[in-house]
Amino acid sequence: MPTEQAAEELVEQVRQRWSAIDGQKQSVATESKVAPVPVPFRERWRRWWHRLLYDEQFSDVRVFTASFAAAVLLRVFVIEPRYIPSLSMFPTFEIGDQLFVDKATQKLGRHIERGDVVVFYPPPALIEASKMTAQALNAAGEKDVHQYGAKDAMIKRVVAVAGDTVAVRDGRLYVNGEAQIEPYVTEQPDYRWGPVQVPEGCLVVLGDNRSNSLDSHIWGFLPERNVIGRAVFRYWPITRMGLIEH
Repeated sequence: MPTEQAAEELVEQVRQRWSAIDGQKQSVATESKVAPVPVPFRERWRRWWHRLLYDEQFSDVRVFTASFAAAVLLRVFVIEPRYIPSLSMFPTFEIGDQLFVDKATQKLGRHIERGDVVVFYPPPALIEASKMTAQALNAAGEKDVHQYGAKDAMIKRVVAVAGDTVAVRDGRLYVNGEAQIEPYVTEQPDYRWGPVQVPEGCLVVLGDNRSNSLDSHIWGFLPERNVIGRAVFRYWPITRMGLIEH
Protein backbone atom coordinates (compact mmCIF):
# COMPACT_ATOMS: atom_id res chain seq x y z
CA MET A 1 0.00 0.00 0.00
CA PRO A 2 1.43 3.40 -0.88
CA THR A 3 2.06 5.70 1.98
CA GLU A 4 0.10 8.91 2.42
CA GLN A 5 3.19 10.96 1.50
CA ALA A 6 3.67 9.06 -1.77
CA ALA A 7 0.04 9.62 -2.68
CA GLU A 8 0.38 13.35 -2.09
CA GLU A 9 3.51 13.49 -4.31
CA LEU A 10 1.66 11.68 -7.11
CA VAL A 11 -1.24 14.11 -6.92
CA GLU A 12 1.17 17.06 -7.02
CA GLN A 13 2.91 15.67 -10.14
CA VAL A 14 -0.43 15.24 -11.94
CA ARG A 15 -1.46 18.78 -10.98
CA GLN A 16 1.81 20.25 -12.29
CA ARG A 17 1.50 18.35 -15.57
CA TRP A 18 -2.02 19.61 -16.16
CA SER A 19 -0.90 23.15 -15.31
CA ALA A 20 1.87 22.93 -17.94
CA ILE A 21 -0.53 21.64 -20.60
CA ASP A 22 -3.03 24.39 -19.79
CA GLY A 23 -0.27 27.03 -20.03
CA GLN A 24 0.74 25.78 -23.47
CA LYS A 25 -2.86 26.01 -24.67
CA GLN A 26 -3.14 29.56 -23.40
CA SER A 27 0.13 30.48 -25.12
CA VAL A 28 -1.04 29.06 -28.46
CA ALA A 29 -4.39 30.81 -28.13
CA THR A 30 -2.66 34.10 -27.35
CA GLU A 31 -0.33 33.78 -30.35
CA SER A 32 -3.22 32.97 -32.67
CA LYS A 33 -4.94 36.18 -31.68
CA VAL A 34 -1.93 38.33 -32.70
CA ALA A 35 -2.44 39.52 -36.32
CA PRO A 36 0.64 39.50 -38.61
CA VAL A 37 2.22 42.92 -39.09
CA PRO A 38 1.52 44.09 -42.69
CA VAL A 39 4.59 44.87 -44.80
CA PRO A 40 4.45 48.44 -46.19
CA PHE A 41 3.95 48.75 -49.95
CA ARG A 42 7.28 50.50 -50.48
CA GLU A 43 9.09 47.70 -48.63
CA ARG A 44 7.34 45.01 -50.69
CA TRP A 45 8.21 46.96 -53.86
CA ARG A 46 11.86 47.22 -52.76
CA ARG A 47 12.04 43.49 -52.01
CA TRP A 48 10.48 42.64 -55.40
CA TRP A 49 12.98 44.80 -57.27
CA HIS A 50 15.84 43.35 -55.25
CA ARG A 51 14.77 39.83 -56.22
CA LEU A 52 14.32 40.83 -59.86
CA LEU A 53 17.77 42.43 -60.03
CA TYR A 54 19.81 39.95 -58.00
CA ASP A 55 17.93 36.66 -57.62
CA GLU A 56 19.41 33.95 -59.86
CA GLN A 57 15.98 32.59 -60.81
CA PHE A 58 15.18 35.89 -62.54
CA SER A 59 18.36 35.98 -64.66
CA ASP A 60 16.51 35.09 -67.89
CA VAL A 61 13.95 37.81 -67.21
CA ARG A 62 16.76 40.35 -66.75
CA VAL A 63 18.43 39.36 -70.01
CA PHE A 64 15.15 39.53 -71.95
CA THR A 65 14.15 42.87 -70.44
CA ALA A 66 17.53 44.45 -71.17
CA SER A 67 17.55 43.14 -74.74
CA PHE A 68 14.00 44.33 -75.38
CA ALA A 69 14.69 47.79 -73.97
CA ALA A 70 17.87 48.11 -76.04
CA ALA A 71 16.00 47.07 -79.20
CA VAL A 72 13.22 49.60 -78.58
CA LEU A 73 15.65 52.44 -77.89
CA LEU A 74 17.72 51.50 -80.93
CA ARG A 75 14.68 51.51 -83.20
CA VAL A 76 13.14 54.70 -81.83
CA PHE A 77 16.26 56.87 -81.65
CA VAL A 78 19.09 55.36 -83.71
CA ILE A 79 18.31 52.98 -86.55
CA GLU A 80 15.37 51.03 -87.90
CA PRO A 81 14.76 48.49 -90.67
CA ARG A 82 12.75 49.31 -93.79
CA TYR A 83 11.80 47.39 -96.90
CA ILE A 84 11.32 48.54 -100.50
CA PRO A 85 7.73 48.15 -101.79
CA SER A 86 8.13 49.47 -105.36
CA LEU A 87 10.53 49.99 -108.26
CA SER A 88 10.65 53.79 -108.03
CA MET A 89 14.30 53.58 -106.89
CA PHE A 90 15.36 50.92 -109.41
CA PRO A 91 18.12 49.94 -110.15
CA THR A 92 19.49 51.08 -106.77
CA PHE A 93 16.79 49.12 -104.95
CA GLU A 94 14.48 46.33 -106.00
CA ILE A 95 11.17 45.24 -104.50
CA GLY A 96 11.80 43.36 -101.26
CA ASP A 97 15.20 44.91 -100.50
CA GLN A 98 15.61 45.56 -96.78
CA LEU A 99 17.58 48.50 -95.39
CA PHE A 100 18.80 50.07 -92.21
CA VAL A 101 17.79 53.72 -91.81
CA ASP A 102 20.01 56.04 -89.75
CA LYS A 103 17.77 58.23 -87.58
CA ALA A 104 20.42 59.56 -85.21
CA THR A 105 22.89 61.66 -87.18
CA GLN A 106 20.28 64.14 -88.38
CA LYS A 107 19.13 64.66 -84.78
CA LEU A 108 22.77 65.20 -83.80
CA GLY A 109 23.18 68.02 -86.31
CA ARG A 110 24.15 66.39 -89.61
CA HIS A 111 22.55 68.27 -92.51
CA ILE A 112 20.86 66.39 -95.32
CA GLU A 113 22.99 66.58 -98.46
CA ARG A 114 22.48 66.13 -102.17
CA GLY A 115 22.72 62.46 -103.05
CA ASP A 116 21.40 61.22 -99.70
CA VAL A 117 18.76 58.51 -99.94
CA VAL A 118 16.11 59.42 -97.39
CA VAL A 119 13.04 57.75 -95.94
CA PHE A 120 10.22 60.18 -95.16
CA TYR A 121 6.56 60.60 -94.33
CA PRO A 122 4.46 61.85 -97.27
CA PRO A 123 3.51 65.55 -97.19
CA PRO A 124 -0.13 66.47 -97.96
CA ALA A 125 0.62 67.27 -101.61
CA LEU A 126 2.05 63.78 -102.14
CA ILE A 127 -0.96 62.15 -100.48
CA GLU A 128 -3.29 64.08 -102.78
CA ALA A 129 -1.18 63.22 -105.85
CA SER A 130 -1.22 59.56 -104.81
CA LYS A 131 -5.00 59.65 -104.52
CA MET A 132 -5.41 61.20 -107.98
CA THR A 133 -2.94 58.73 -109.52
CA ALA A 134 -4.76 55.79 -107.96
CA GLN A 135 -8.10 57.05 -109.27
CA ALA A 136 -6.70 57.43 -112.79
CA LEU A 137 -5.16 53.94 -112.73
CA ASN A 138 -8.35 52.43 -111.36
CA ALA A 139 -10.30 54.07 -114.17
CA ALA A 140 -7.83 52.52 -116.63
CA GLY A 141 -8.51 49.05 -115.23
CA GLU A 142 -5.71 48.75 -112.68
CA LYS A 143 -6.73 47.17 -109.38
CA ASP A 144 -5.38 47.34 -105.83
CA VAL A 145 -3.44 50.56 -106.50
CA HIS A 146 -1.86 51.74 -103.25
CA GLN A 147 -2.72 55.21 -101.95
CA TYR A 148 -0.21 56.74 -99.54
CA GLY A 149 -1.33 57.95 -96.13
CA ALA A 150 0.31 60.24 -93.60
CA LYS A 151 1.89 57.33 -91.69
CA ASP A 152 3.31 55.54 -94.72
CA ALA A 153 7.02 55.78 -95.47
CA MET A 154 8.59 56.56 -98.84
CA ILE A 155 12.16 56.47 -100.06
CA LYS A 156 13.75 58.82 -102.63
CA ARG A 157 17.06 60.48 -103.39
CA VAL A 158 17.75 64.10 -102.44
CA VAL A 159 18.81 66.02 -105.55
CA ALA A 160 18.54 69.60 -104.25
CA VAL A 161 18.50 71.36 -100.88
CA ALA A 162 17.29 74.75 -99.64
CA GLY A 163 18.49 77.61 -101.85
CA ASP A 164 19.26 75.43 -104.88
CA THR A 165 17.70 76.04 -108.28
CA VAL A 166 16.75 72.75 -109.90
CA ALA A 167 15.48 71.79 -113.34
CA VAL A 168 15.01 68.69 -115.50
CA ARG A 169 15.34 69.11 -119.27
CA ASP A 170 16.61 67.12 -122.23
CA GLY A 171 16.86 64.02 -120.05
CA ARG A 172 19.28 65.62 -117.59
CA LEU A 173 19.07 66.97 -114.05
CA TYR A 174 20.44 70.48 -113.52
CA VAL A 175 21.23 71.98 -110.12
CA ASN A 176 22.25 75.63 -110.04
CA GLY A 177 22.72 75.50 -113.79
CA GLU A 178 25.11 72.52 -113.77
CA ALA A 179 24.25 69.14 -115.29
CA GLN A 180 24.57 66.44 -112.64
CA ILE A 181 26.50 63.20 -113.04
CA GLU A 182 24.26 60.43 -111.68
CA PRO A 183 25.71 56.93 -112.12
CA TYR A 184 22.76 55.41 -110.25
CA VAL A 185 20.28 56.58 -112.94
CA THR A 186 20.18 54.19 -115.89
CA GLU A 187 17.20 55.66 -117.79
CA GLN A 188 16.94 59.39 -118.30
CA PRO A 189 13.67 61.17 -117.42
CA ASP A 190 11.15 61.67 -120.21
CA TYR A 191 9.71 64.88 -118.73
CA ARG A 192 10.64 68.54 -118.29
CA TRP A 193 10.40 70.32 -114.95
CA GLY A 194 11.52 73.66 -113.57
CA PRO A 195 13.58 75.63 -113.05
CA VAL A 196 12.39 76.11 -109.45
CA GLN A 197 14.17 77.37 -106.36
CA VAL A 198 14.00 75.22 -103.25
CA PRO A 199 12.55 77.14 -100.27
CA GLU A 200 14.10 77.17 -96.80
CA GLY A 201 13.49 74.00 -94.80
CA CYS A 202 12.66 71.96 -97.90
CA LEU A 203 14.24 69.41 -100.23
CA VAL A 204 13.74 68.12 -103.75
CA VAL A 205 13.63 64.32 -103.93
CA LEU A 206 13.48 62.16 -107.06
CA GLY A 207 13.36 58.42 -107.62
CA ASP A 208 16.34 56.85 -109.37
CA ASN A 209 13.79 55.32 -111.76
CA ARG A 210 13.08 58.85 -112.95
CA SER A 211 10.18 58.27 -115.33
CA ASN A 212 8.39 55.87 -112.98
CA SER A 213 8.46 57.64 -109.65
CA LEU A 214 5.90 59.64 -107.68
CA ASP A 215 8.33 62.33 -106.54
CA SER A 216 9.00 66.07 -106.30
CA HIS A 217 8.53 66.73 -110.00
CA ILE A 218 4.85 65.78 -109.46
CA TRP A 219 4.00 66.96 -105.95
CA GLY A 220 6.64 69.58 -105.15
CA PHE A 221 8.98 70.14 -102.22
CA LEU A 222 9.56 67.82 -99.27
CA PRO A 223 9.67 69.52 -95.84
CA GLU A 224 12.80 68.44 -93.96
CA ARG A 225 10.69 67.77 -90.85
CA ASN A 226 9.07 64.84 -92.72
CA VAL A 227 12.39 63.01 -93.05
CA ILE A 228 12.63 59.90 -90.87
CA GLY A 229 16.26 59.19 -91.62
CA ARG A 230 18.91 58.33 -94.17
CA ALA A 231 19.17 54.88 -95.74
CA VAL A 232 22.71 53.70 -95.06
CA PHE A 233 22.96 49.91 -95.39
CA ARG A 234 21.20 47.15 -97.33
CA TYR A 235 21.17 43.92 -95.32
CA TRP A 236 18.90 41.89 -97.61
CA PRO A 237 19.32 40.18 -99.98
CA ILE A 238 22.69 38.92 -98.82
CA THR A 239 23.99 38.84 -102.39
CA ARG A 240 23.65 42.64 -102.57
CA MET A 241 24.44 43.47 -98.97
CA GLY A 242 26.46 46.63 -98.44
CA LEU A 243 26.57 50.37 -97.93
CA ILE A 244 24.16 52.46 -99.98
CA GLU A 245 25.69 54.71 -102.62
CA HIS A 246 25.23 58.42 -101.97
